[in-house]
Amino acid sequence: MKTLVVFYSRTGFTKKVCLELAVKLQAEVEEIIDTKSRKGPIGWLNAGRDASRKLSTLIAQTQKDPAQYDLVVLGTPVWAWTLTPAIRAYLEQNRAKIKKAAFFCTMGGSGDAGTFQGMEELLRQKPAAVLALKTKQVAGSQYAAELDKFAEQIAKS
Repeated sequence: MKTLVVFYSRTGFTKKVCLELAVKLQAEVEEIIDTKSRKGPIGWLNAGRDASRKLSTLIAQTQKDPAQYDLVVLGTPVWAWTLTPAIRAYLEQNRAKIKKAAFFCTMGGSGDAGTFQGMEELLRQKPAAVLALKTKQVAGSQYAAELDKFAEQIAKS
């Protein structure tokens, strides 16, 4: 199964998970770049505000066409109990090209249910599998078993 792992990461936690998952799935990787600065305290505040308002953002042009893949795995941090504006923009632009999807998120404490629901609504399809990880798990590299289980669910889908 030809697989693409697409992600947005502000702090690097989601990116870390994505790169490990891509190796397990022998997948290609596409990083989504938000053209709006999300750095520092002001960027962090604006990020939460934009996410809570369910706003999209301008993202840099992507290199890979999701229509060329059997499965697209989408990864996002949780901001204000929902997905990031960058992943929202990617889904809005590419939902018609995604045949099958799986979702993962990284979060400080909670918000995975709202994030996955928002992704499902934007994509207009149920995911083949989902994975939610807390940033403490990722920081401490204590998520190998969950990542393996997620990869197995994807492989069986």
